[in-house]
Amino acid sequence: MIYDRIRWEEKELIKASKKANVPLNPVDGKEIYVDLEDAKRVEESFGSVVIQRCISYFRGLHITSILENMGLAVINPFEVSLVCGNKLFTTLALIKAGVPVPKTVMAFSSGGALKALDGLGYPAVLKPVVGSWGRLVSIIKDSESAQALIEAREEIGNALLKIYYVQEMVKRPPRDIRVIVIGDEVAAASYRYSPRGDWRTNVARGGVSKPCPLTSELEQLAVKASKAVNGGVVAVDCMEGPEGLVVGEVNNTIEFRGLSSATNVDIAGKIIDYAVKMMKK
Repeated sequence: MIYDRIRWEEKELIKASKKANVPLNPVDGKEIYVDLEDAKRVEESFGSVVIQRCISYFRGLHITSILENMGLAVINPFEVSLVCGNKLFTTLALIKAGVPVPKTVMAFSSGGALKALDGLGYPAVLKPVVGSWGRLVSIIKDSESAQALIEAREEIGNALLKIYYVQEMVKRPPRDIRVIVIGDEVAAASYRYSPRGDWRTNVARGGVSKPCPLTSELEQLAVKASKAVNGGVVAVDCMEGPEGLVVGEVNNTIEFRGLSSATNVDIAGKIIDYAVKMMKK
């Protein structure tokens, strides 16, 4: 298991591996170096199957690329990590697969972003194409706030923030639905409710998880979204819109503390079981 911070989820994976009597070697991705021509030593160090748990999208993506090219199986594969780590790539994959998503527009300059917002209508949601935990995600209520926010982003020396990913603000209850899919199986689902004073539902920001019943509609949508990104272990985040469920994001290096606590489903154990099946292939 590659990580760059030991969180609750990594601790649970270690516990689950011990319970299943499966050897798991935690490796700090910040501390390693890899000789790109020494595949034998890499496999001796990492084993044949690697669970990639880096918080850093770019660190995890590059490590995954190296390990896969040396013949190791990684959960999740490079292509899945690449697509799920970028909201634009995810949305394109979902649209191609016929998965319903919020109306989304892209722009590549401040002027283009303002035109996009005028065309989409207010309120709208502006997101960075790469990022997690709801950081830098903003509701834009009118053209004046749009101008101020976009000017601020233009001043920040980050090229990714000058790629403008804008979505309609879905008229939903103060919650979304997180569904964890492992392989072709839906493991569990939970509602995530926004904390007081915030519209975002991220558990990392204080969102509260509660059990969500698994309907056939929800299961079919989650599996379809997972397949759209070629997923192995993913979290599909859905919203209840006026015309039915839509998929907002598909997450790759999943956090499952809130869902596990709400549903009492052993997600860590299921991930270890999935890794064992990959070892046997």
